[in-house]
Amino acid sequence: MTTLHRRNPAVSAAPATHRGARRALWLKTLHQWHWISSALCLLGMLLFSITGITLNHASQIEARPVVTNHKGSLPAALLTGLRRQAAHADAKPALPAPLRRWVADTWSIDIPAQPAEWSDDEVYLALPRPGGDAWLRVGLDDGEVEYELTERGWISWLNDLHKGRHTGPAWSWFIDIFAAACLVFSITGLLILKFHAANRPLVWPMVGLGVIVPILLALIFIH
Repeated sequence: MTTLHRRNPAVSAAPATHRGARRALWLKTLHQWHWISSALCLLGMLLFSITGITLNHASQIEARPVVTNHKGSLPAALLTGLRRQAAHADAKPALPAPLRRWVADTWSIDIPAQPAEWSDDEVYLALPRPGGDAWLRVGLDDGEVEYELTERGWISWLNDLHKGRHTGPAWSWFIDIFAAACLVFSITGLLILKFHAANRPLVWPMVGLGVIVPILLALIFIH
């Protein structure tokens, strides 16, 4: 007498249930990483998107530089000390603290303690900044001090933030962290699309379009 063994539906459904639970867990994790990275990137994405447009049309956006100039004469005691330091300036030391304090007291301008260019007749300090430029010159012969600041407006300031021009190490770190967050945002978004691709026929055609169009534009129109 032959005994027939029937497959238990509960046993056969167990692997499918396990796969479904694991898929749901992965999808939930991806959604969490996606929204967290998008929240961290929100302001940065807006900034870099807007400045991408302004940089692309920089020649069409008129900038009106505003130049501020100050001139004065260095006190004799400070000039003597500066000449003495210039005579022994083998490297490129920063401007002495008394001179920087004099500039701050005279014109309310903070001069950073950064290397200056020393020569026989003058000391020159370049002070580049986002959205503008500045410099300070001290004549060693006559003690004349001249400071000039050029400001090119907030659009130029934002454009320089986009490029990381003269923004300092803190902003450089922000750009690196922002770029890493954008990678997480993009990769998790792509993986989420993969999970939903079976129910959304346009997923892969749209992804392919987003990849192919920039490549074709670069190959055909950029020489």
